[in-house]
Amino acid sequence: MQALPLKSHPTPLPQRVLLVENSRAFMLAVAQAIEQQLELPVTVASTLAEAREALEAHDDWFMVLTGLVLADGDRDMVVDCFLERGLPTVVVSGVYDEDLRERMLRRQIIDFVLKSTPGNLDYIVWLVQRLERNRRISALVVDDSPSARAHAAGLLEMFGYKVTEAPDGPSALRSLEADPTIRLAVVDQEMPGMQGIELTRRMRALRARDRVAVIGVSGRDDPGLVACFLKNGANDFLRKPYTREEFFCRVSQNVDQLELIGSLQDLATRDFLTGLPNRRHFLEQAEALVPQMQEARTPVAAAMVDIDHFKHINDSWGHDAGDHALRAAAHAVSDHARPQDLVARFGGEEFCLLVHGLEGDALAAYFERLRQRIEDLRVPMRGEELQMTVSIGVCSAMPGDDLHQLITEADRRLYLAKAGGRNRVVVTS
Repeated sequence: MQALPLKSHPTPLPQRVLLVENSRAFMLAVAQAIEQQLELPVTVASTLAEAREALEAHDDWFMVLTGLVLADGDRDMVVDCFLERGLPTVVVSGVYDEDLRERMLRRQIIDFVLKSTPGNLDYIVWLVQRLERNRRISALVVDDSPSARAHAAGLLEMFGYKVTEAPDGPSALRSLEADPTIRLAVVDQEMPGMQGIELTRRMRALRARDRVAVIGVSGRDDPGLVACFLKNGANDFLRKPYTREEFFCRVSQNVDQLELIGSLQDLATRDFLTGLPNRRHFLEQAEALVPQMQEARTPVAAAMVDIDHFKHINDSWGHDAGDHALRAAAHAVSDHARPQDLVARFGGEEFCLLVHGLEGDALAAYFERLRQRIEDLRVPMRGEELQMTVSIGVCSAMPGDDLHQLITEADRRLYLAKAGGRNRVVVTS
């Protein structure tokens, strides 16, 4: 188990938002809300000429929010300017006109939003956030009809998702097993061999509801079909033909719910200050792992890591500095940990690790590198640099040892490290 997602460094995604609007007050309100709430850079333009200049000046564009009433371009010219560049485009209009709305939605725009609608600013911020997050999510479309599959996949790609297509149930299951980033599946009912409801049931054996949202789809006018999908594990249901707006709203609602569940799970399992797993979650995971390692006769060890003179840091630098020190140490522990290691903030200034596959000199060297890593830290603090050291106690499991015995013995070694002068590692001899 990896402690924190800090080790991989994927290529940064484009983040810049272009806001094109002739109303200065509305433009500033939207720009401020996006920058403050989402921390995304916003470039503003009040004319099409300014928008084109901005597009030439940067190459990290993520999306465009544009009005249609500009001094130097008609409605179609404005939309064409951005769609021709392949930019996700949201149209914001000050006037409700159903003909205009339908005309715009026939284009490849993301959405048509009214300025005057109550809560419009909140909706725009949510929409930008949703589109930004979608780019890190994969979706699976399962339909034996190439045209229907391409239609759903095209809509999902328009909303930013990475899409995998499958023509039948078996290939869908293989795709789901192969790609852990798939968080959404759109499953048609009418397929030869394995129908959508059966596929949904089998998908649930691979991924729970809080891991993948499944939306069942069918063109059949059968009231019982909805209940069958839901009872077999679907999160939602869409009846064909559906509109782009309905599809987007249903998909977004289900992905929002997955993220909310994930946030609640993080609150329950992670330490709020450092982001590391908390003591309870660590113990739940470790209690299952230790017997497995013992049975497999794989070396396993527990370590207690404690920041030296932490009270002195708080007293000398202030409690804010103490929090910075804890976060810096936590990042160092997380960066040092291997994917198979378990780590946690155990409480106060103390961290715990459970590692397996290391013994003797290799185990000692592993924790000596961690000690040195933390000693080398330089934490910026009000124009100065805060430094710290840690003491580490390590205990290798003997046959028959349980987790409680391991942690107790590691704690004793930690005491010996403290008593021996701190900033050192004491390993079971």
